[in-house]
Formats: sequence, C-alpha cells, structure tokens
Amino acid sequence: MIASLLDRLRSLAPDALRSPIARQLGPRARSSRMAWDRVTIICVALLLLIGLVMVTSASIYLVGQKGDPLSFLKGQLISAFFGIVLGSVALFMPIEKWERFSFWLLAVALLGLAVVLLPGVGHAVNGSRRWIHLGILSFQWSEAARVLILLWLSSYLVRHEESFRNTALGFLTPLGLVGLAAGLLLLEPDMGAAVVLIAVCLGLMFIAGARLSHCAVVVAIVSAAFTLLVWFEPYRMKRVNGFTDPFRHAQDIGYQLAQSLIGIGRGEWFGIGLGESLQAKRYLPEAHTDFVFSILAEEFGFVGILVVVTLFMVLSIRALLLSRRAMVQGKKFHAYVAGAFGLWIGIQSLINMGVAMGVLPTKGLTLPLLSYGRSSLLMTLIWVCIMLRIYHEVVGLQRTVTRGPLAMSSAPSAPLTEVAV
Repeated sequence: MIASLLDRLRSLAPDALRSPIARQLGPRARSSRMAWDRVTIICVALLLLIGLVMVTSASIYLVGQKGDPLSFLKGQLISAFFGIVLGSVALFMPIEKWERFSFWLLAVALLGLAVVLLPGVGHAVNGSRRWIHLGILSFQWSEAARVLILLWLSSYLVRHEESFRNTALGFLTPLGLVGLAAGLLLLEPDMGAAVVLIAVCLGLMFIAGARLSHCAVVVAIVSAAFTLLVWFEPYRMKRVNGFTDPFRHAQDIGYQLAQSLIGIGRGEWFGIGLGESLQAKRYLPEAHTDFVFSILAEEFGFVGILVVVTLFMVLSIRALLLSRRAMVQGKKFHAYVAGAFGLWIGIQSLINMGVAMGVLPTKGLTLPLLSYGRSSLLMTLIWVCIMLRIYHEVVGLQRTVTRGPLAMSSAPSAPLTEVAV
C-alpha cells in the first residue's frame, strides 16, 4: 500500500523536476532492469566454446597416454565456472565503486606482483616465477594485475585530466607507476605481459588525449629499452634468432615455431578435420596453450582462422564503440575502461596469432578465451562482465530512444530483452 502511494506521488511530480531522460522514457526511467549487450555475449560465448573444443582436441591424445584425456577440458570448465560466478558479482556492482577504490586496486596489483617474486610464495615453472599457490590451485597474478592497473589508470585519467594533457608531470606520473609494474613483470620474467601492459596503457593514454609528441618519445624509449633487454639476455636473443629463420633452427630454438608453421600450412582452406591434427599428436609441444591457434588452423583451415579473427575484431571494435558512446554521455571512467578492454583484447589476440604465424617473436601469451590458461580465462570472463555492466549503465534505459544499440537517434527502438536486477 505504501509503495503504491509513493508511486502515485511520483507520478504527480511536476514534469520540470524530472530529468530529460525521465521525461522521454516516462515510467520506464524508474525501472531497475538490466540491458544486455547481445553482440558481446554471443562473441564471447562462441570464442569460449571454440576454445573448449580446441583445447580438448590439442591435448586429448598426449594427455590420454598418461592419464585422464579430458583433464585439461575439466580444468578449463572449472575456470569458466568460477569466472562466470565472480563475474556475476562484478556485473551487478556499480562501475563507480571501481573508480572509488581505484587507488587500492593499484596497491593490491603492485603488492601482488612483488609478493609473487618471493621464494616460497611465488611458484616457479620453467624458470619463471609467475604463480601464487592458493591451496590446491595456482594463480598467475599478472592476469589480475593487468585488469586492476587499467582500472586505476582509467580513474587517474578522469581525475587528473587537465594536468595529464597539458603537463609533463601529469603524463609521467601514471607512466612511472605502469613502468614499475612492467619492471616487476620483467623480474618474473614475463616480457610478453610487460609488453602488452605498456602497449595497452599507452594506447589508452593516447585515446584520453595525451600529446602525440609525448607518446612518440615514450614509444621510442620503451622500444630501445626492450631492444637492450633482448640484446643482453641470451635466451631472448636465441628466440629472436629462431624467429628470423625458424627452419634453420628447427632442431633447437626454432622447433616450436617451425612446427606451428607446418601445422598452419597443412590446414589449407578448410582444414583436415577436428581431432586429426598431426602436430598436436606428435610434434608441437604445449599445443593447447600458446599455440592453440596453430591447431585451429590445421584442423579448420583458413575458414576457421577467418571465423576466430572476425570474432575478436567484433569484440574489440564493439568495446571501442561503447567507449565512444560513454564519452559522448560524459561518463569518462566508463569510456576509458571500455577502451582499455577493447585495446587489450585486440592487442593480445593479435600478438598471439602473430607469434603462431611467425610474424612476431615468441612471447608466451595466451589467446584470450581460446588457449588453456585458468588464470587468463578467469580474469577475462570477469572483465567481460565489467564490460556488460558498463553497457547497462551507458546504454541501458536510453536504448529505448535510439535506433540501435550504439547509434545516436531520437527514434524509438525495438523493445529490450530484460531481466530484473
């Protein structure tokens, strides 16, 4: 009875006291309903399903000789389940809370990157100390640190917009903290994660209005620094030699890349069929992780490559378009977070596929949503849910007065598919 009385009083409120959006939408403006980004959900679901199939196909033969042939599939499914559960929490959390606690997100990210380097805490695999043991599970902290750092950087760009765009100090302050995080990643060592973090942060800062001259100087310095890191580190120099001529070094450092290229070549137009990969069964080591793209190309050919590349392109462009829409509405934090996701999913997928095709040196990066990697999959799904929340807050109820999900128009649109929050 009280609720109905309050609704009646609201309906009698003068129209001038209501917002322009509320006046356009009427009673719908007061409803608390979730708007779903169907395109993003479909792309993520398809990539996840393709990834589960390819991880199984790439690992079932060799793993089956030693134990449970579906062990990697089960591990990936468990990660997907927890990613969806934790992502659901992020989905119903207002974006402003991430912005409010951005400093603490940065502190946790840097602390975790430092703790993982401690003997007895960080777990070393193949000479790299990147994992933290959580009971019976291990977690690669760099995956979480990247998301937390980008959330903090998005907040910084909003709070210090003037100084960031107009002064060197405002530009160098976030760059110094990102550089600190990259330095900790290099100590693990994880050069691939450091490269991606710096590339995405620089791209986001450029989108936010950083001067081109500032960005150009930083790119030149970072490129020179990474060149020196490669030049004075023997194992990195060997990787470069294997990259420049993999078949000349096919028996040692170029073996993995050579086998990857052979697998891609065997796929031709339509592939040799699911589960028929010869490279996964005998020649390509760890095919289910960094080189799952090669197995995809071998079994599904150019058509399979085209489908996966298209899905990643749509996902990345969709996020960047959402970023633009948020900026038009004045929701700058939303815009920068969405832009960071679009840049990251595009850059990392491009690097992974480039490595598999011999276009880029080996980096040890997963292909988001496809490669086997429990930490990567977990954090990717959480970040996707943050993106869905941004879509709800940016498009949401206003979608009823637009022609399309990201178009600017005053014409009414088709009804939304909604569920109550």
